[in-house]
Amino acid sequence: MQSWFTLFTPTEATSIVATTVMSNSTIVRLHLDCHQQENLASSARTLALQCAMKDPQNCALSALTLCEKDHIAFETAYQIVLDAATTGMSYTQLFTIARYMEHRGYPMRAYKLATLAMTHLNLSYNQDTHPAINDVLWACALSHSLGKNELAAIIPLVVKSVKCATVLSDILRRCTLTTPGMVALHGRRNSGKLMSLDKAPLRQLLDATIGAYINTTHSRLTHISPRHYSEFIEFLSKARETFLMAHDGHIQFTQFIDNLKQIYKGKKKLMMLVRERFG
Repeated sequence: MQSWFTLFTPTEATSIVATTVMSNSTIVRLHLDCHQQENLASSARTLALQCAMKDPQNCALSALTLCEKDHIAFETAYQIVLDAATTGMSYTQLFTIARYMEHRGYPMRAYKLATLAMTHLNLSYNQDTHPAINDVLWACALSHSLGKNELAAIIPLVVKSVKCATVLSDILRRCTLTTPGMVALHGRRNSGKLMSLDKAPLRQLLDATIGAYINTTHSRLTHISPRHYSEFIEFLSKARETFLMAHDGHIQFTQFIDNLKQIYKGKKKLMMLVRERFG
């Protein structure tokens, strides 16, 4: 194990070698006493940390798992992840480790990694089935459960990374249904006030969602074919639900529809459908 780098790649060393060495069946087969077991486990943890340093993308999660029972090694592995987060890790890997941290009972660490993952993410207006959507929703739910400050810190990252209107409106709805940090870390319930859509941070999210609906509408209308007309009308209905969440939303939506009728008056059949549904 001490000369692993001459025999294995970092991925092989963490996923196969260290895991096998630390398994119960190996301990039984080698008839190891407690002292020998600890020596072997210590070597495996050292190996895991070396691998994580060399190849954080593929070895960081394995290293964390292998170091779980040793506080110092676990802290070291976590620090390696943080150091690699800005340059050497993708959002998928960071979200995976963030979920692992939440599962292990470290919600603030999970939150920290989720915010780092968000900075690598870019969801464009038409990516409403992107595999990262579940991770974004999870990260927002985690922030919401931690409290108002955490939610306020993640929303600007969401607004910057996500341009997809349906995803933003989903996040917005979930944020308005319950109070952030309803069960505080000490189990005390807070005052239970819902956040206002007229104030930060939800105002920023609401404005971004409305903006995303407007941009997406124009993008869709550039190359729309008659077979997508009814789908487009449903999309506008969803947009209206979001517009109406703003205190002046009714006026904003009416102006938006009037604007569409003016710009796209050449698309007579579609604008007729728009008039029928929205006046």
